[in-house]
Amino acid sequence: MIERRPLESLGTAHHGWLDARHHFSFAEYHDPERLHWGALRVWNDDTIEPGSGFPPHQHADMEIITYVREGAITHRDNLGNQGRTVAGDVQVMSAGTGIRHSEFNLEPGVTRIFQIWLLPSRHGELPAWGTKPFPKHDRAGHFVTLASGDDSDEDALPIRADARVLGATLKAGESTEYQFAQGDRYGYLVLAAGRAEVNGVALDARDGAAVHAEKSLRITASEDTEIVLVDAGAVH
Repeated sequence: MIERRPLESLGTAHHGWLDARHHFSFAEYHDPERLHWGALRVWNDDTIEPGSGFPPHQHADMEIITYVREGAITHRDNLGNQGRTVAGDVQVMSAGTGIRHSEFNLEPGVTRIFQIWLLPSRHGELPAWGTKPFPKHDRAGHFVTLASGDDSDEDALPIRADARVLGATLKAGESTEYQFAQGDRYGYLVLAAGRAEVNGVALDARDGAAVHAEKSLRITASEDTEIVLVDAGAVH
């Protein structure tokens, strides 16, 4: 089953400094049909104006992955971590027992991010933060794991969730495939840019595709395309 979730169907929030689209219920946007997708709880498509951002606030018991599509995001937290994550790269925050952080766009232009929240499979652990570059040429034509709860994904940022976050770039006319692991898996795919078909379902830029009970995905790009995919387990 693949359900296309077009950009115009997503929840919206406009705060002047922030233009947000919500793939799942978040803050003032509530859709009882879009509460989560397996362990995937939040997928926000955020555009942040220059010199603005999210002031210090608290999180706990959530795995938060930020995929930077344009510009850069600057992180600071109460553990003393700070860093700047640029377009194409990824940062991960395991909120654990509690962390207070801020995220700002200190760039001269807008910053665009996907922020992805996953329900943790482990609780009671100390918070952690990390960031890593993922050059787009390394994922040209195939998926690369960006963040993972599987210890065998040694090159990915570690998360405490039954999930993988993956990225790929395709040139127009190119195809790639992704094979889900055995078991009850939930896939959610968004095109950061471009146009493509996913198992024959046409997607435009920033559309989502909710996938369940599919053994594999075949993605064929009709123009140059950038893809982010979450492969998540069920919530019991």
